[in-house]
Amino acid sequence: MIALVPRAAHADLLPLVSELPVTLVPYDEDGPIPKEIAEARVVFRWIAGKAYARLVEAGPNVVWLHTASAGMDHVLCPEIETKPNLIVTDSGNAFPTSIGEFVLAWMLAHTHRIPDFLMLGRERRWEWTVHGELSGQTVGVVGLGPIGRGIASRCRALGMKTLGYRRSAAPCEDVDETLSGPEGLVRLLAESDWIVLACPLTAETRGLIGAEELAQMKPGARLVNVARGPVVSEAALLDSLRSGHLGAAVLDVFDTEPLPAESPFWDLPNVYVTCHSSGWTEGLRRRQREIFVENLRRFTFGEPLVGVVDLSMGY
Repeated sequence: MIALVPRAAHADLLPLVSELPVTLVPYDEDGPIPKEIAEARVVFRWIAGKAYARLVEAGPNVVWLHTASAGMDHVLCPEIETKPNLIVTDSGNAFPTSIGEFVLAWMLAHTHRIPDFLMLGRERRWEWTVHGELSGQTVGVVGLGPIGRGIASRCRALGMKTLGYRRSAAPCEDVDETLSGPEGLVRLLAESDWIVLACPLTAETRGLIGAEELAQMKPGARLVNVARGPVVSEAALLDSLRSGHLGAAVLDVFDTEPLPAESPFWDLPNVYVTCHSSGWTEGLRRRQREIFVENLRRFTFGEPLVGVVDLSMGY
């Protein structure tokens, strides 16, 4: 069986699949499609982009497409959604540690006024400063996939009350209470000191947080977006931050990336811009490789794959 894998991952993957009846063919993700695509049954891609479509179109025998990313908005397209019997898997389970720690780090930094202490240190000013605690606060996590659950479990470990929001109100072991539907979102926004967006970008979540939803948040509440930029109305978000109704925001994602130099988000004192970097830790690539290799083993022996995407749902 032939599997196309990114050239950047090929050398690291080879020893991990040595006992499987698989031939790994390296390809350049931004280069021409290799001739082996004609026989390949599996395609693995590291980087985002619409090149997934041309790989699937050129590979009549491709039955499994794997992406190293968690979000599927840059992967799904008509060519993929309509290809008969195609299985698509993601690497969502590679991200709970990196993004969970990242979100918690910024929540702690803001609450304990770490930026203020750094400024005082640079200015050589000894100034007694009162700061806050996360323990006892409420965090509302929108989206309870692997990333959302990873964030919620870490917040819960610090003594925070955790609310979760998703399509179904079925209990989730990582949150104190799971909410759903329009009423559930209103309640999460009204009760949370921190709102963390960790949902996929779909037709349902695009523009999920607009002016009305921001107004429903507690005065002074903080927003963290590690989902996708279009989940939030940027114009409404700017208004809420400038007015002070929203106390602060940690923004990892935006409508336009890279964020243009003229964007007002760069200059707002209550905004932390983190450049779509929340998942990029030293251990991420290793976990992504492990997920692909485990699924390749399962695929080889006819076992169910993990991280299978529901193409009709978009995640």
